[in-house]
This record gives sequence, structure tokens and C-alpha cells, in this order.
Amino acid sequence: MSERLSAMIFKVILPVLAISFMVLFCYPVCNKPEGFDFFLFWILVGFPFGIRRMWLWLIPRNYGIAGSLGVIALDCIVGGIIGGFMAIVAAIKAVATTVQVITGRL
Repeated sequence: MSERLSAMIFKVILPVLAISFMVLFCYPVCNKPEGFDFFLFWILVGFPFGIRRMWLWLIPRNYGIAGSLGVIALDCIVGGIIGGFMAIVAAIKAVATTVQVITGRL
């Protein structure tokens, strides 16, 4: 029983809460009078899920201040795009884990 509870907390509840918090936090920012900015929404929601992957590839060193800020900005944008896909994968994993717990396979 403890394994099921642990799986539900760490593989279902926490990722879904993180995604829900980011969606609720970023929706008002991306809802503009001209319309909804889906690209910015994708980047902002995915940022926490993908930024740690980007810091492994592009590390700002041996640049000036402008170069370092440019690499950090590129890290944030690409990390947000990658993180958008990772957020979808986390939601799919949460559904799969819920089904496994319900059917008794976990």
C-alpha cells in the first residue's frame, strides 16, 4: 500500500499540481487584447520542466556580459520549448500511473 501511495504522490499529484500551477499562472500573462499568444504560453509553461536540460548543453562561459545574457536568454527560450513537450510527457505519465494503480499493476 505504501508503494502505491508513494507512486500517486510523486508520479501523479506533484507533476499535475506543477503543470496546473504554471497554466494558471501563465494564462493571464498570455491573454492579450489582440488575442492569445500560444507560443509564449508554451514557453512559460514548459520553462520549469526544460530549463535544467538546457543548462547541460549551452553554458555561458568565456563571453562578455552581452554574450552571457544572450546565451542565458537562448537557454530560457529553448528550455521552455523542450519543457513544453516534457510537460505533456509528464501529464501522460501521470495518467498511465493512475491507470496502473487503479488496475493493481503497481
